[in-house]
Amino acid sequence: MEYQILNTSTCLLVLLVFIPTGLGICPSSCKCSGNDRNVDCSGRNLTVLPQGLQDNLTYLNLSFNQFVDLDHQLTRFTNLRTLDISNNWLKNVPAHLPKSLWELYATNNNIKVLQKLDTAYQWNLRVLDVSRNLVERAVLINNTLSSLKFLNLSSNKLWTVPTNMPYNIETVDLSNNFLSQILPGTLVRLQHLTSLYLHNNKFSYIPDKAFDQLSQLQVITLYNNPWSCSDNQNIPYVLQWVQGTAARVVGAPCAEQPWASTAPAPALDASPIVKGTKAGDREASAAAPEPTKVTKTHKQFKAKAVPPLATQSHPALFPGTARPQLRSPAGPQEAAATRTILVQGEGNASLAPATGSSTTPMTLSITSGMPTKYSKMPESTRGTPRKEEATPSAPAARVPSGASRWHTGLLCLALLHAVA
Repeated sequence: MEYQILNTSTCLLVLLVFIPTGLGICPSSCKCSGNDRNVDCSGRNLTVLPQGLQDNLTYLNLSFNQFVDLDHQLTRFTNLRTLDISNNWLKNVPAHLPKSLWELYATNNNIKVLQKLDTAYQWNLRVLDVSRNLVERAVLINNTLSSLKFLNLSSNKLWTVPTNMPYNIETVDLSNNFLSQILPGTLVRLQHLTSLYLHNNKFSYIPDKAFDQLSQLQVITLYNNPWSCSDNQNIPYVLQWVQGTAARVVGAPCAEQPWASTAPAPALDASPIVKGTKAGDREASAAAPEPTKVTKTHKQFKAKAVPPLATQSHPALFPGTARPQLRSPAGPQEAAATRTILVQGEGNASLAPATGSSTTPMTLSITSGMPTKYSKMPESTRGTPRKEEATPSAPAARVPSGASRWHTGLLCLALLHAVA
């Protein structure tokens, strides 16, 4: 009988010792649920961890308290999945956090640097929220945080987009910072990224090829950035990318500029005068009545002044013609050389002489080939324009020179003398 009583007392003692640990005891300053494995101690003005927290916690909420330092105090919770330490006075992410964490919320603290050891061994971490802090530098180790899907570093003091972000990440929030540059290769590996928030920063442009590898991107925010819309060297990349991407762009750069377009500017015509001349010719030909013979485009030849020549005539050959033309001798009684030649058709030319007299002869400056036949030069020196009309072809006549007229006059005088 005494032996049975002794065994019963031993069992009761064991139960009294181990039952509180096994069943769990909820601290008086916290709220517990789920067999006391989900503990909410938020808003209690705590400065130290409450007594009675069991080691097999899966959820722990310590937000809205007065914690300044939690280093090495949370390591024993090896089953912890979610830890919320937001809205405290922490100056850094607590050291030696349990490696079982899936979600870590540390918003609205005084964290200035995200050290590499803060996340180096968090292989299971999926959500990391360090927004609304004073973070100026976020150091991430390459090939760590392999399970991370959501990274929130918004409302901090970052100047550069963090490098070495995990390649499996899907959402990155870097809004409300001082970001002005993206280093080469920063976003190259993020081929699973679906949401990128860059609004309310200091970007003036996006470096070339920075977004080219974001093949799965669905949403990107770019509003409230001081874009240099007049920077023709750097801004075109982001403008072209915005037009070509399949993602939804919230706040496209330079959208308020009416001239902003990713289409290349049309090349300036190197010969606008020639182009206008051809258009004018087309309009004139459309308005004019159809001639009996197809007319060619008018060709214009300009005359240039030359020093006074001798009165003796010299033959002048025009390109493309085998018949020589004689220049008239310069003299007070002779009209100046014609300034413009308009060629209407093959074998037909109209020459418009200039008005007035001049002692300085003019010579023609030929810029293209001439037809094989010419019409007789008109004797009128009026400057009124002539109507263009088609005329039948006629054999070209030689322009009489001063010498031939002199011989003709002598012959007339000889005949008159013989008659007398």
